[in-house]
Amino acid sequence: MLICRTTGTVVSTVKHERLHGRKLLLVRRSAPDGKAVGDPFVAVDAVGAGEGELVIVAEGSAARELDATRSAPVDATIIGIIDSTAVGGKLRFAKSNEANA
Repeated sequence: MLICRTTGTVVSTVKHERLHGRKLLLVRRSAPDGKAVGDPFVAVDAVGAGEGELVIVAEGSAARELDATRSAPVDATIIGIIDSTAVGGKLRFAKSNEANA
C-alpha cells in the first residue's frame, strides 16, 4: 500500500465497461507528512476521496480485490482516507491540522 495525495480528477467518457460509474482521481505518491515524492498516476476511488486528500492506495492485484474493482483492468485503487500519520511516535500529518491551515 502507498501513501498518496489526490491532486485532481480524470474524466474519461470512453472506458472499459467495468469502470463505468467509477470516479477516477489523479494521485501522487507522498511521504508520511503529505509532501509529494513521486510522479502522478490514476487510481479508482473506492472510498469517496476528494481532491487534495491524503489517501491509502492499493496497487496491482490487491487493487482488484474489492467488489467494485473485481475483474476490472485496474492497477491502483484508493482504499482509505488518512486522518493522521506518526513516525517514531511523532505526529507527521493530521487532517484536522491541515483543515485549519
